This record gives sequence, C-alpha cells and structure tokens, in this order.
Amino acid sequence: MKLKKLAQSIALICVAAQVSAPVSAQVSAQSAPGGQGPETMQRVEITGSSIKRIAKEGALPVEVFTRKQLEAQGIVNAEQLIATLNINGNGSDNLASNSDVTSGAQRGNNGASSANLRGQGADNTLVLLNGRRVATHGMKGSAVDLNSIPFAAIERVEVLKDGASAIYGTDAIGGVINFILRKNYKGFETQAFTDLTEAGGARIDRVSAVGGFGDLAEQGFNVLVAASRSQNQALRGNERDFVNTFQPERGLSVETRGTPFANVFATSLADTILSRKSNTGPTLPGGTQPYTAISVLDLPGGAGCGSIDGQAPYDDGLWDTASAKFACAWDTGRAAVLQQPVTSTNFIARGTLRRGKHDFFAEMVGSRTEVKKSFSPNQTSPGGNFPATSFYPSTGAAYNGVFNAIVAAFPSIEANRGLPIAYRWRCMDCGNREIATSTEASRLQIGADGPLGRFDYRVGFSRAQSESQSTLGGGYNYTAALAAALGTGLINPFLKAGEKQTQAAVDLINTTSARGVVLYGGKSVLTQFDAALSGEIFQLPAGAVMAALGTDLRKETYSFNGDARAAASRPAILNAPFDEPNALAAVSRDIRAIYAEVIVPVTKKFELTVAGRQDHYSGFGNTFNPKVSFRYTPTQQLLLRGSYNTGFRAPAFNQLFNGVTESIHAGADLADPGKCAGGKVDSTKPGCEAVRPDILTGGKVDLGPETAKQGSIGIVFEPSARFSASLDLWAVRKFDTIRSIDLGTMVANYPLFVNQFGRDASGKLITIDQRWVNAGASVTRGIEAGARTNGALWAGKWTAGIDGSYLLEKKSRPLANAAFGESEVGRFTFTGDLGLQWKHSAYLTYRQGAWSGMLQQIYRDGYKDQVLPGVASGRVKPGNYNPNVDAYSLWHASVSYTGVKNLTLTAGVKNLLDTDPPFAITYDSNSGAGSSWEPRVADPRGRSLTLMANYKFF
Repeated sequence: MKLKKLAQSIALICVAAQVSAPVSAQVSAQSAPGGQGPETMQRVEITGSSIKRIAKEGALPVEVFTRKQLEAQGIVNAEQLIATLNINGNGSDNLASNSDVTSGAQRGNNGASSANLRGQGADNTLVLLNGRRVATHGMKGSAVDLNSIPFAAIERVEVLKDGASAIYGTDAIGGVINFILRKNYKGFETQAFTDLTEAGGARIDRVSAVGGFGDLAEQGFNVLVAASRSQNQALRGNERDFVNTFQPERGLSVETRGTPFANVFATSLADTILSRKSNTGPTLPGGTQPYTAISVLDLPGGAGCGSIDGQAPYDDGLWDTASAKFACAWDTGRAAVLQQPVTSTNFIARGTLRRGKHDFFAEMVGSRTEVKKSFSPNQTSPGGNFPATSFYPSTGAAYNGVFNAIVAAFPSIEANRGLPIAYRWRCMDCGNREIATSTEASRLQIGADGPLGRFDYRVGFSRAQSESQSTLGGGYNYTAALAAALGTGLINPFLKAGEKQTQAAVDLINTTSARGVVLYGGKSVLTQFDAALSGEIFQLPAGAVMAALGTDLRKETYSFNGDARAAASRPAILNAPFDEPNALAAVSRDIRAIYAEVIVPVTKKFELTVAGRQDHYSGFGNTFNPKVSFRYTPTQQLLLRGSYNTGFRAPAFNQLFNGVTESIHAGADLADPGKCAGGKVDSTKPGCEAVRPDILTGGKVDLGPETAKQGSIGIVFEPSARFSASLDLWAVRKFDTIRSIDLGTMVANYPLFVNQFGRDASGKLITIDQRWVNAGASVTRGIEAGARTNGALWAGKWTAGIDGSYLLEKKSRPLANAAFGESEVGRFTFTGDLGLQWKHSAYLTYRQGAWSGMLQQIYRDGYKDQVLPGVASGRVKPGNYNPNVDAYSLWHASVSYTGVKNLTLTAGVKNLLDTDPPFAITYDSNSGAGSSWEPRVADPRGRSLTLMANYKFF
C-alpha cells in the first residue's frame, strides 16, 4: 500500500510541470545531480567524517539543504526546517506540543524546541554549528534548543542519517544535524520576511542583515557580521474551528470539572451541602448511584451547561465516571495557545585571518529567545491546598439559588441547608495561566586549520553556554490568599451567562496575584578543545589510503534552580510548577576522547571505512565505539553502501541528580491494576473504580549510559544525469535505555512493576514510581527512499523528486527480562515519539530566466487513535466513532523573481488547500497539548501567504 503511494507520488511529480529546489530535495553525497566537474572540486569535510574529501566520494547518506532552498519555502528558523524532515520523529519536541500543562519528563521544556532524528529522542540527536557542539538548553539541560541557531547566516544544513558516536561521541545515536554558516562572505544584504495566515493569528515576521568584507584569497582576511530578529505571534485555540473537545459522538470529550460556573462537589474534608464528612454524595430518590459532582445548570430545569461559553455536559460515559452524570465540563483546548508567541534575536560575528595556507578565526554567536506559554485559567478544588474555610459560605449571594436547585432534585440534602458549598471552579477572572521563559545562549570560539606537511589539521577552543529563566505571568495566585478571598463569599463562582463579578471581587482576586514571581531557571555550560589531523598516509594500487586522528576534550556543567525565591519566603502559589526537588547546584563532568578514522580503497570499485572512538567520562569510565562502512560501485551508474556502528549516550544531569517530584494523576482513566486486571476503569466492576495516586518522577544517581547497535544498507541508482534513486534499509537497537516508563506500559505489565506501585497499610494505591531507570531495550527499523529527475521544457529547466520514510518496526520492552511489547508503528502514544508508518515530501520545480517556482507536498500517514475509558470498556459506543486518525497532506507553492538587479522577491502560499489537522482524540486529562488535533503531527495555522524580499546593496 505504501509502495503504491510512493509510485503514485513519483508519477504525479513527473507529469505535472512547475517550478528552485526545495528543502525536501535529497542532495545526498552520492546522488546529487549536476555536481561540479573534477577540475573545480575541492576537498571538504562532510558531516559524519573527519577526513576532507570530495563530497561525491562519501559512503553515508547525507542530506544537504542550501540557503536558497530554505528561502524558497519560506523557512526562516530551524524548527520549521526540522518539521519538514521525514527522518525526524513526531515527538513532543516542538513548542506546540508543550503549550499546555506538562508533567514528568516534559517539565522544564519551557521555551525549548528540539530535533528528534529517527524517533530516537531529542537527547539522542546531535546538533552541531560549523561542525562543533553548542550548549544544551539551559532549562532542559539535555538537548540543543533550535531557537538558538543563527538562521540568517546559514549557508547550508547537512543532515547525517546514520549513527556517529565513533566520530562525535555521545548524543549521535539518531543522527547528526550540522548547521553551517557562511564563510568568506563579501557584501551587505538585508532581508524581510512575513507569513500571514488567512484565518488570522500566528503571524511570523523576520528581518535580518548580513555584512562581510575582505577576501581570504586576495586580501588574506574576512569579517562576517549577521543579525536577525524574528517574531511568531500567538495562535489561540478559540481562533480555529477544528479545536473542539466536545465531540462525544466521535469518542472525545473533556475530563475536567473545573468550570467557569462551578460544579458542586462532595468531600470528606468537612460537612457540606452534598454530604456530612463523606465524599460519596447524595442519591436520587429511589436510586443507588451516589453523585459526587453536580452542576445546577445540568439538573432538570437548569439552563444547561452550554449556557456558559465553552461549557458542555461532562461525559460520564466516555470517562466511565457515573458519579459525574450531572456535572459540566469546559473545553480547555480552546483556551490553550496553539502557537506560542516567540521573539528571537540572533547575532554572529566572525573574523578569519589567512597567513600562507593557514586560516585563523575567532567567532562569537549569541541569541536571546523569549517564549510566552499561555493555557487555561486555574481551577480551585475542595481539599488539596484549599481548606474547608475556602468553601462558599451560606452568606454568599448565590447560596440559596444553588442549594434550592440541588435540593429539588435531591430532597435528602434538605437537612444540610446552611452548610458551606464545596466546589470546583475555573477562575476566569484570574486570567489564563502564563509562563514567560527567556533564554540567552552564546558561544565564543577560536581556532585554526590548514596544511601540515601532507596532512590537514584543525584545532579549536570554545566556550558555550545557555541560560534560561521562567517567570510567572497572569493566572497564578498565592494559594492561602486566594483561599481566604474565596471564603469571604464576596467572589461568586456561580455566575450565570451575562453576569460579572463585582468590582470589589475582581479587586480582591487581583490582590492574590503572583505575577512576576521567578519560577525557576537553569544554566548549561560547555567548554571544549578539539584537534584533528587528516590526509593521505600511503598509496595502494586502488588509490590513496586516507586517515584522520583527533581528540576531543570537554567539560560540561549544569545547574538548575527549582525555586528562585529565598528559602525563608516561599508562600505557596496555586498549581505553579515549581521544581524545587530538582534543584541542582552546579554539577559537572569531564570527557576525554580520542578517535581515528581510516578510508581504504580495497579496489577501484570498493572502499572500506573504519573508525573508532574511545571516550572517558568522569563518573562512568571508558566506552569504545567502532564504525565500519563501505561503498561499492560495480558500475558508474550503481552504488551500494552500508554501515555498522555502535553508539552510546551518557545520562543527562537532570536524569542523574533530579529529586523526586510528586504529581497527582490528573485523569479519570486509571484503575488499580492490582485489583483490576489491565487497569481499565469500569464502574460496573468492583475494584475497577478510577484512582488518582501520586506519580513520582525524578532522577537516579546510579544510572548508566544507553548503548546502541546500528546498521544500514542501501543502493543508489543513477543511470543518467537526469535521474537518480536511492533506497536505504536501517535499524537501531538500543540497550539499557534511559526512560521514564510510561504509565500505560507499567499498568499493562503490572507483575513486572509491582514494586513501583506504592500502597498504604490498607493496600490502597497511593504512589506510582516513574523515575528514570536503565529499563530495557528498543528496536526501530525503517526504509528511506528517494528519487529525483530533471529535464528541459519551454526554454526552462524542471526538477522533480520525492523523499520518503517507511517505518517497518518500532517496539520496546520495559525491562531486560520482559518480552517486547506490541508494535508502536501507527499507534497512538501519550508522550514521546508517535511512530507514523509512512511520511514523504514530494516536489516539482521550474526555472526560466528570472523566474522560478516550486510546488511541494508534505504527507504524514494516519494511525490508530487514542481510546477513552468508556469506549475501551464497551460502556458507550459513539455513533460516529472512527478508531483511525486520517492521513495529513499539505501542498505548498512559491514563486521567485530576480529580474531587478540585486533584488530577489519570493511569494508563496503554504497549505494551498487550507487543510485542517485531522481529527484526533488527543486529550490527556488537562496534562498535555492538543484536544481534537495532534500537535506532534499537524500544523494548526491553516493557509498562509509568505512574502520575502532580499536586497544586496553591494
């Protein structure tokens, strides 16, 4: 089926005629058509090797994306580029996937956007700038933030689709992305770009300037300076019609009873109108089902939940929670920000001095990124941090109306008249919760390269750092102050449509605001010295044997402040995600490495490359990782290639040293697996009631490194200069994987994890331990295929191509002694990588004179959807339920004109057909992004117009 899609796409792009090669073009070292002739070729260092050689000689699949290709598609930052890569996984690594409440491993991702090659995780993807490391994100501490890349000065981007621990060390299991900046640039040019959505919101703007003077060849020096400022405006859920979490007929509804018009709750905290020190709630006359959450709007004769904007009846069937039959819910997805507002400023200055054949350089790169996260207003709830004194008193203006409406349906509570009302309420007047994160990143580097006898040398020293800080905006309130304010009865949580809080109530709420409190911050520092020597060492009949020898000395330091306030003055702030258990004073480690690489031409047609790297990590000891690759060209038109290598990744500092964080399980979709097989909620079965234990997350100091074995084998066929095709089969097998095992896996394999389920003396489930462990293993296998062709038409030239990725296998086991679980290919997972089976990018370009244009298709396969508890248990059968998420296909087009001297104009339309994200049951109990769409796959912006103008002054 997938091969049929591939064939159809190739046929499509070969028949249609259009217009400058886009980002999806695979310009691999083996198959790039139209390369320069041998007389103009120079030896260069290609990502994945330390040996300078002619690009087309390489044996590894490397995709190269030029600056002009990026501009033709309106791609102006690294996150946009990564989103187009078929090889990149669909993980929770972009800003849209971290736009709501987050917990567990996703905490601390504020403001960070990362790459995730081959779905191996952001911390298994190595990001380089000019071939050298940059500091990991100050908050996250384990992966590079793509927002720190100075995109305005990018010359090209090289993506190595293979493991590279034998050359680069840790982090390179999934692959390597190398952002390469301009060199020896002369002139001055400015660029302005805008991306305007048709439906409004989510506008993207960027202005940049690049200047350079001096010529290395003629004057012996060059200075490059570049700066840019970009801004992504916010896009809210209520600005897009496809965001609607109330679609019960399709199997989706919201699991929250924190509503603008409060739900009345039963509680054991104190005597209240629903119960006397009991959380069981009243029953209807003649009935036996107790009701613990009731909204007067949903009772017979009430105005209806929908009378309040954003509310609808709580779906007790889908969530299998019969006790909430008369409750209301509120669509949190509409309040979330789908595209977080981002402002980014980048700067680079580089000076190069040439003396003889030696180049000496100094480079400074800096960036400041500001991201504002905004999501649903806070909710207050009986119990927890709110004492009984915060309940609504009988003196409140709304008391009699609420009590009388409930007693009419539940006459048995008449005896409770005058008792306070326990309730759950969404504080709309508090405003959306906001967390603003600023990150300052920099790298200062000096180095030199040139010939040393018959060898080439390279040496460099750098210091890079990234420092982040998150600050609370609106929507957060001091817990004790808000509780006291609520207890006055002045604040009314039962406002009907059209009613507003009194000014006195609004003023009282504002006095409890915690706006401006610094939440937490982190800092990552990397100090590195590297040196390498490469060249020909001797001749064989088939050609020169080339080798490289290098060393890499690094010091990595990380610190994290879980609560920036003075320890003696830390009043609680309602639901503010302080991470004080994870606070770290500066922790560091030293890495010493030596590596070698040899290329042996065994015959004129067969070449073998052998590499190995020995790393010593303080605290872990030594690890050696080899790599063997080959290229075989039986004919000029055919290339066979393959590789085998091992890899490793040392644990991140926070995985080692974080403390224990306790977060209550927010959903109503978990039953105690020790009492209910499978842990699926089913209120009709004893022991299968919903439970909400504390989830423990955090680090473990005894973690060891992950290890991996990887292999690939491929073929490149280029029968003529007008056609080439490639096919590569690859596999990654990881061992001792560092993971926080997802709750579903632990529940499904309860006998294996029985010790992680903590119970009190009565046997009640109270905690589940999800801290980092070296747990088990994973296997990922896939096929990457590409084809491209070109020709002449109407006095112009056209090119067409397709690049696809087919996932054959993706599975894991939670423990070394456990069996591998079911396939994760094409199946929903709550967090981490979503294993789509097939993805491709197809393009068609045409160039004639001063005009050029491009048509592109981005395709992402569908998958098995999430299933809510009531559907899983069979209690409800939605009438329009589809267990599959549809495929997602976007078409983009652009046209460029260079007919005016020094000026390039580009206009484009993204999402030509204005395709909405496909419907998905992506609701994670108010603890994740999405709700009716999947941010790991889809773009919520809709159709947009892009305009770019680039003017070169000299």
